[in-house]
Amino acid sequence: MTAASPPMGVQEIVSLSSLGIQGSSITFANVTLESDKYVCVRETSPQNQLVIVDLSNPSSPQRRPISADSAIMNPKSQIIALKAKVEGVGGDNLQVFNLGTKQKLKAIQFTENVVFWKWYDEDHLGLVTATSVYHWNIRDEDSKPEKVFDRASNLENTQIISYRVDPTGKWCVLVGIAPGAPERPQLVKGAMQLYSVEQQRSQSLEAHAAAFCMLKLPGKTGEVPVIAFAQKKLVDGAPVSKLHVIELGQPGQTSLKKNADLFFPPEFADDFPVSMQIGPRYGLVYIVTKMGLLFVYDVETAAPVYRTRFSQDPIFVAAASENSGFVAINRKGQVLKGSVNDSSIVGFLSDQLKSIDLALALARRANLPGADDLVKQNFQRLFTSGQYKEAAELAADSPQGILRTKETVESFKRVPAQAGVQSPLLVYFGRILTTSSLNEFESVELGKLVVAQKKKNLLDKWYQEKKLAPSEELGNLFKDEQDWDNALDIYKAIGASGRIVEVLAAKGDFEQLMTYTRSSGASPDYAFLLQKLMMDNPDAAVNLAKMVVRQPGVQMDLNTIADLFLQRNMVKEATAFLLDALQDDDPKHAALQTKVIEINLLTNPQVADAILANGTMTHYDKPRIAQLCEKAGLYMRALQLYSDLSDIKRVIVNTHAIEPAALTEFFGTLSAEWALECLKILLESNMQQNLSIVVDVAKEYTEQLTAGKIIELLESHESYPGLYFYLGSRIAFSEDPEEHFKYIEAAAKTGQVKEVERVTRESNFYPPERVKTFLMEANLPDARPLINVCDRHDMVHDLTKYLHEKGMQRYIEGYVQKVSPQKTPAVVGALLDVDADDEFVKNLILSVRSLVPVDDLVDEVESRNKLGLLTPLLEQLVSEGSKDPKVHNALGKILIDSNNNPEHFLTTNPYYESAVVGKFAERRDPGLACIAYKRGQCDDELVECSSKHAMFKLQARYIVDRQDMDLWTKVLTEDNPNRRQLIDQVVSTALPECKNPEQVSVAVKAFMAAELQTELIELLEKIVLNNTSFSNNHNLQNLLVITAIKSDPSRVKDYILRLDNFDGPAVGEIAVGYELFEEAFEIYRKFGLKSDAVKVLLENIGDLNRAHEFATKIDEPEVWAELANSYLAAGQLGEAIAAYLRASNPSKWTDVIAKAKEVGEYKDVPKYLLMVRKKITDPTIDTELVYAYARNQDLASLEEFVAGPNSANLLTAGDAAFKEEIYDAARLIYSKIPNWGKLASTLVKLHEYQQAVDAARKANSAKCWKEVCYACVEENEFKLAQLCALNIIVTADDLAEISAFYQERGHTEQLISLLESGIGLEKAHMGIFTELGGLYARFKPEKLMEHLKLFSTRINVPQLIRICEERELWKELTFLYVQYDEYDNALGVMISHSSTAWEHIQFKDVAVKVKAAETLYKGITFYLDEHPDLLNDLLKVIEARIDHSRVVEIMKRAGQLALVKQYLLGVQKNNLSAVNEALNELFIAEEDPEALRESITTYDNFDQLELAASLEQHELTEFRRLSALIYKKNLKWNKAVALAKADKLYKDAMETAAQSEDVDLAEDLLGYFIDEDVPECFAACLYTCYDLIRPDVALELAWKNKMMDTVMPYMIQTMKDLTTKVDLLMKDRREAQEASKAGEEERKAQEQAANAYLHLNSYLALPGAQPTSNGPGFGGPPQL
Repeated sequence: MTAASPPMGVQEIVSLSSLGIQGSSITFANVTLESDKYVCVRETSPQNQLVIVDLSNPSSPQRRPISADSAIMNPKSQIIALKAKVEGVGGDNLQVFNLGTKQKLKAIQFTENVVFWKWYDEDHLGLVTATSVYHWNIRDEDSKPEKVFDRASNLENTQIISYRVDPTGKWCVLVGIAPGAPERPQLVKGAMQLYSVEQQRSQSLEAHAAAFCMLKLPGKTGEVPVIAFAQKKLVDGAPVSKLHVIELGQPGQTSLKKNADLFFPPEFADDFPVSMQIGPRYGLVYIVTKMGLLFVYDVETAAPVYRTRFSQDPIFVAAASENSGFVAINRKGQVLKGSVNDSSIVGFLSDQLKSIDLALALARRANLPGADDLVKQNFQRLFTSGQYKEAAELAADSPQGILRTKETVESFKRVPAQAGVQSPLLVYFGRILTTSSLNEFESVELGKLVVAQKKKNLLDKWYQEKKLAPSEELGNLFKDEQDWDNALDIYKAIGASGRIVEVLAAKGDFEQLMTYTRSSGASPDYAFLLQKLMMDNPDAAVNLAKMVVRQPGVQMDLNTIADLFLQRNMVKEATAFLLDALQDDDPKHAALQTKVIEINLLTNPQVADAILANGTMTHYDKPRIAQLCEKAGLYMRALQLYSDLSDIKRVIVNTHAIEPAALTEFFGTLSAEWALECLKILLESNMQQNLSIVVDVAKEYTEQLTAGKIIELLESHESYPGLYFYLGSRIAFSEDPEEHFKYIEAAAKTGQVKEVERVTRESNFYPPERVKTFLMEANLPDARPLINVCDRHDMVHDLTKYLHEKGMQRYIEGYVQKVSPQKTPAVVGALLDVDADDEFVKNLILSVRSLVPVDDLVDEVESRNKLGLLTPLLEQLVSEGSKDPKVHNALGKILIDSNNNPEHFLTTNPYYESAVVGKFAERRDPGLACIAYKRGQCDDELVECSSKHAMFKLQARYIVDRQDMDLWTKVLTEDNPNRRQLIDQVVSTALPECKNPEQVSVAVKAFMAAELQTELIELLEKIVLNNTSFSNNHNLQNLLVITAIKSDPSRVKDYILRLDNFDGPAVGEIAVGYELFEEAFEIYRKFGLKSDAVKVLLENIGDLNRAHEFATKIDEPEVWAELANSYLAAGQLGEAIAAYLRASNPSKWTDVIAKAKEVGEYKDVPKYLLMVRKKITDPTIDTELVYAYARNQDLASLEEFVAGPNSANLLTAGDAAFKEEIYDAARLIYSKIPNWGKLASTLVKLHEYQQAVDAARKANSAKCWKEVCYACVEENEFKLAQLCALNIIVTADDLAEISAFYQERGHTEQLISLLESGIGLEKAHMGIFTELGGLYARFKPEKLMEHLKLFSTRINVPQLIRICEERELWKELTFLYVQYDEYDNALGVMISHSSTAWEHIQFKDVAVKVKAAETLYKGITFYLDEHPDLLNDLLKVIEARIDHSRVVEIMKRAGQLALVKQYLLGVQKNNLSAVNEALNELFIAEEDPEALRESITTYDNFDQLELAASLEQHELTEFRRLSALIYKKNLKWNKAVALAKADKLYKDAMETAAQSEDVDLAEDLLGYFIDEDVPECFAACLYTCYDLIRPDVALELAWKNKMMDTVMPYMIQTMKDLTTKVDLLMKDRREAQEASKAGEEERKAQEQAANAYLHLNSYLALPGAQPTSNGPGFGGPPQL
């Protein structure tokens, strides 16, 4: 291998600078690289953002506005980890996001500062702080960073550059760098800390880079962890560089410890390693140095492989590549990827480095080409020297399987077995099974060996582990062992349809067989399979028969199949088959349905019963089957099948043999009439036996049969038990009174007295009158049922009379005492009506005592004039302490009726009801009634009674005494005809007698409420003006004056003069309310209420002059204040202010200010406010004073005031002045504050724009800038406007507003100039670039493309796409589509607008990236129409994306197939029919037979026979020869020979005949040569077809045609061959005879040698085969 093909290749993936990333951001602190998938760049200017570069698509980086201190992408997925500082919080804030799902996965506020962090695998982050190392699991939602170890002392004051964790998670390594030694500071010092997680120990070393890997080492059961690290340090003043490779583990248990020198050229003396990666596929160590050197070493031997410098710029970060290389970034921003050159590295090692062993090891390890000869030579050397084990391992591990051949296996099989030595074939198979899988040949060989030794379970295990390659031979091995599943799986894998059918049939899986034959089209001999299975496996035969009848296209009659089963007396199998076949219940199978049921009824009735129960057959001969069922004793089935009532009645009486439940269900199928007839038969045949069935049927089908007919049927047979049981099931839910009555009747007649008692007690639906009559007539010994009925339905009188007549006094006593004591009054009344003994009645009443309702009892007894009977009861109850009002009511009535001192009872008894007793007494003595009513405060009753009997004095006293306003309202209403008499008694008697003021007050209120003003005045004058105890009563005087005000104003002044104890302020207020203003004025003046008095003059009388006189006379501040208020209300601001000043009243300053604003008069306001601010400290006062100065244009006073101490809100005052357009005053105020924004607005109004810009700069707010900017634009002050606008457009939201403002006024040039200045701002955002691009597109399109190229990454591409479409800027639109990854649209624009948008190079670049294939075909058509000369170039680029057949179709349709010949030749390697046929057509058209020959021999996917037929008649002989060639390839020998004959191409004819191996064809050709008289061809054909031509035929043809001389050489050769074969046979016979004389031991040895391969597998326990390892897998011989 020459130096032109180095073993390592390094290529640039992308340049970060080309992506718009500034060089200042390409540093170790800002760039992170975790794998070959993503690069993260943290940009800090012009704005904070994070750039994520996907290295698989580097031209489209993602930019995100993230202000993190560090960001690292997950090495496997779109997960990013961010680290940032939170102001005021210690430590770092760590967050993890999934960019694909846009979800936050983890977040934590870490307590320490993270100085370095790294993904050490796809699920874990390693966090390095100043003192410790932590691990953080991002997949566990609840996990937090866990501390792993503390940093060693050698890492203090170092910059951490690497952290790694080995694949086992048991070892960690931390690497840092620090400035070099003082004597050589430029040589950076490296420090490494190796930590064991299991031992919790650290080791400190000097190293610059380190990495872990897993290696399989000799003598180890599995892979072990290994660390490699590179160091460069000063030893005796000279730098020494080493690579160390060390196995990790317990001391004394490791075997690998290698080191090698790292040679740095003199010019790189101070260079040092910055990264180390280990590629697991090749087992190579890649060491990258800061200055761009690359060292490659073998990890197992530490042998050097390659060294080069791959970067001219310093490297600062590197990571592993997924394909076992590395990726690195240099200071220039180049992302470089290094990878092994598979095709050259082995040759480089063997040819350049002469390292044969390393070349072989690397080729074997990575399965690389280039070592074939070396491997074969080595194998022959080992095999020849007897190193069979090493040869077997070499063959098993040979690169690309070059030694895994049949010859190799056969050579191992020929090696004789040796005691104590492992078989090489065993080593070979074991090695392959350990590392990979066997090929087809190896799988069969190993399978035969295992099956022969009865170890098939091992074969199953290997096949399940995918260690064996499927083949028909392997499937046969499984099939012979009856392992149907594995055999079937293998046959399916290789598509052996015949074998699949065979296995499925043998397996009995006919469902799968049916599915397979239907899908594959196979046609097995089902008849043969069925008959065979009937003898061998009846169940399988049934399954096959079921499958056959369901298989479409299989012509086998059901009757035939059923007869085959029945002929062999296979009734069970025939039944199973027919049940499945007839499940569709087809009417055409009625005979078969009858047959299958009939044969089972005759042989096994239970099966027939089950078939009938299943119900899947409905077309059999039902009468026939019904008769057979009846004979077989299946009466239920017979009933179901019979359709004649006489048959049913005959069978149904066999209830002893019919399941009652089934018989009950059967009745549900009969009509109501038939069912009743059958029930009747059952009752008549055997009522005792069948009664329960009849009742069950009646219960079940009451709705169909109707309860009435059932009851009638049972009654007609006098079956009261049946009636009792039937109705007993319905009584709980039936509401039919007749059913309830019949049930009670049946229960009574069957002696079920308890049930009668229960029903009468619980039922709500029986007819009570009928039941009562029935029970009385039934004369039951137990009267409780009758008691229940009468008690529940209020028939107590009839009950009592019946019981009294029957002498059942005991039941009467029990009824009133235990059942219904509350109905005792009715019982007593009934007893009194039948003249029962009084003593019995008294005792009955006393027995109930307190339980009896006294009211009802009194009514019953009173109505019969027997109240005396109750006296003992009532007295006893009272003596027992009864407080029942009803008891005391009755006792009171007795006392009133007997006139036994009733007054005492009525006044002292607290328990009786006054209304009840009073009503009773009213008819006898109204006075007693009033006593009772008064005691109970029965107002209505007392008033009615006293009015009725003209007792008004009593009534007046009662009403006054009650003090009840509602009662007063009732009696004083106009509707009361007795009101006048009552009022007279109240005025003349009741109130004068009254000493209680409250009673007087209530009476007065009542008069007032009744609006009896005149009567009230008379009453009050009598009480107040006369010398009474109430004359000086404050309330009554108030009431008298107020009443006069309301009803008689003429008396008011007199009352004011005569009375002194009324409420002056309140009465005065009432007088004002009734518009008695003069009276009110007098009242206020009398009581010294001067303020109220002046208010009356001002507010009510409205006389300001009289009020001013009154104020002057009184001269009190509050009066002046009231007068000032009135002046203010009247709008006389000057007079109001003068009055306020007289009153020295500052309280109304807000009203004064409001009035001043209202009338616009501020002349006197400052004087008033100056007085106010002396008494009140309020910023509003000062503010209003400032405003007043401004309104008065008193700028001198204003300036003096604001310059002095004040608390004015100058901003409010300034705003008010500004609003009133007093701009000079406003400028003075805003300058004093200062408020630059408002000042700028004011200056704008004053047209002082330069000063306005200065003020706006100081204000620095968007609103202010906008205002000044807009004003300057309006005044065409564009320079000043631009100064303002530059501060506005940095905010994206305001940019559109500014742009619109400029454009609406036609200032587009100025706007473009503004934005051109804006893109240079530090805070320039995407909107500025986009808006400028839009303006270029509209007004200066010639500048747009340059703008897009410069700032394509900083514009809003979709927005500009729309604008370019509107402005028809097609070239720019194409560029934007490409930038936005809209490649389909870009291609469409170039096609549609090719004159301006098309460029060939760009078109090709875009075409390979389009998503829709249809767009590519449009592009092809476009090139065909407009650029045919470039079409092949385009097709070559998009070759992998297009359908070549469709391209051919397009070219054919356009008639331009020849145009794309170059393209077709390039894609013919795909062997597509359309391409092959197109090229063949071109070759024919071009008359290029050689090209056509090469095409048809190399690529066979075309219609060969059609091409051959078209070439048969071609005018050129070579094309006709090609036709014959095609016929030969398609085994059309006769056709090929015929074509050769026609063209007299006799050699071709002879060769074709020889290839055909067809004897007849060869002999026919001999005859043809004789007919054509070409003896030389005859002779040549004899030798060409030597193996096909029979000697006798050749001799006969020659003899007949006188060509013996011609045939003689052939015959001589034939005789020689025959003699040679006979000699060989004789020799073999002699050797066989000699061999038979050999001894027994020699034969055994020969047999052992011949069959040695049967003992090669370690699983067969070969004698002497010792295992080399006890570990799992195939590292050594597995143990049985």
